[in-house]
Amino acid sequence: MEVLNNYQRKKLDESNDEEFYSEPKFVYHLDSNFRKYLSQVYKDEIDEYSNVLDLMSSWDSYLPKEKVYHKVIGHGLNKKELEKNNILDYFWVQNFNLNQDIRLDNGSIDYCLMVAAWQYLQYPENLTKEISRILSNKGKIIVSFSNRAFWHKAPNIWTTSTEEERVQYVRKVLISNGFKEPRIIKNFNEPDLNIFGFFKKDPFYCLIATKE
Repeated sequence: MEVLNNYQRKKLDESNDEEFYSEPKFVYHLDSNFRKYLSQVYKDEIDEYSNVLDLMSSWDSYLPKEKVYHKVIGHGLNKKELEKNNILDYFWVQNFNLNQDIRLDNGSIDYCLMVAAWQYLQYPENLTKEISRILSNKGKIIVSFSNRAFWHKAPNIWTTSTEEERVQYVRKVLISNGFKEPRIIKNFNEPDLNIFGFFKKDPFYCLIATKE
């Protein structure tokens, strides 16, 4: 079911996303606190010997190294970043704002991960249906994000919303397109005090949902 209107799908920079991501970005887009918390969520949620799909990934998937996975598949927009991601068994490159089809078999994935990625989707409804299709019966989607983005590449639904509205937007798309009511995790850490004053840590938002 469609959730967004045409205005909400538009973004400031409508050029092909593949041009923006043509050069690798070997940096962390989320702070160490966020990454550590996310890895703990994965440790708690993901069973060993599972098939994991990391959508819109990069050079690090934040998956706990001590777990044993059956297979970890990656997807993204920059081949060099994905090649550096050592936990991936294989990957493919695809622009989901042009084509939302996922070329994986029905029920072949146990966990689908999306980290700091949802904010760039212009057609999240179609992609969510595809994720539901490829997930196993007890499969889960784990969507996590903070308050950072390349704002010129994020659609209006993201840039014009508050942080709480973004959580509810992701929730609405999920439950409208094949998923049960998600569990929502929010984590706000106290800012650190350094020589420049208070340093604010990245807030952590995560939605975990199973198929209907």
